[in-house]
Amino acid sequence: MAATKRTDQLRHAIDEIVTSSKTSACAVAVRDYQSSFHFELEADRFFHAASTIKVAILLALFRAIDEGKIRASDPLHVRNRFASAVGGAPFRLDSDSDGYPQLYRLVGRTARIADLAENMIVWSSNLATNLLLEHVGTDYAAKVLDEAGVHGVRLRRGVEDTAAHEHGMNNETTAQGMVELFSVLRADFLSAKSRDQVIHILLGQRFDSMIPAGLPSHATVAHKTGEISTMCHDAGIVYLPERDPYVVAILTESQASGDNRRGTVASISRVVYEAVTGKVIAR
Repeated sequence: MAATKRTDQLRHAIDEIVTSSKTSACAVAVRDYQSSFHFELEADRFFHAASTIKVAILLALFRAIDEGKIRASDPLHVRNRFASAVGGAPFRLDSDSDGYPQLYRLVGRTARIADLAENMIVWSSNLATNLLLEHVGTDYAAKVLDEAGVHGVRLRRGVEDTAAHEHGMNNETTAQGMVELFSVLRADFLSAKSRDQVIHILLGQRFDSMIPAGLPSHATVAHKTGEISTMCHDAGIVYLPERDPYVVAILTESQASGDNRRGTVASISRVVYEAVTGKVIAR
């Protein structure tokens, strides 16, 4: 199928899903490593990144490891007290809204950087996220993104920094930015060892009701979800045994009380898979 026709059909399929689900905004970007197929729908529109920003922190963390600044085996002191990116006021995280509340049991003790990295991605731990970001530094992490050629991701602060949020300082991303970020993991920006470790962590993601839910059972996905308020996102690398992988980012905004926001992302994942591979998944 000609690329233009495939693009038009995919755009139409996504439009139908978005309309029927009453999603207020949607952005999709795709990069296929098997072919030259690229797809962009509102791909340069910025959204609140929610927890997808944790992939940017993961990249910076392993870049710091490659540069010898830190070691994965280094212990970090676990505490629940952070300084706001605006004014430096102290704030704490709420364990009840954290994807991995078990980590709060270690407050006052230490945890290995490697374990915190896994907690941050696999369970989407906010506490692990802020500990790691503070350790590598927000400025350093932003510099790593720039050096990697990731221009559609804006990393500005840790999570649950209410003072910064009230001043309009949020972490933001575009769909194309997420594709850029995950594409770095297919390049040589990180050492081979670090790339493998990062992919291994992302493959362990426990929240699989979005991109993976729209794929055949033999697919595996190295990905990161993000949900906050009206935002519902997923982005990652889709691996299929019969072909080279593709990278996809799906960002959506809808009513905060939307019944099936994740199902909308899963449906978009399905039509992206069908467009990329030319195979139809039985409904």
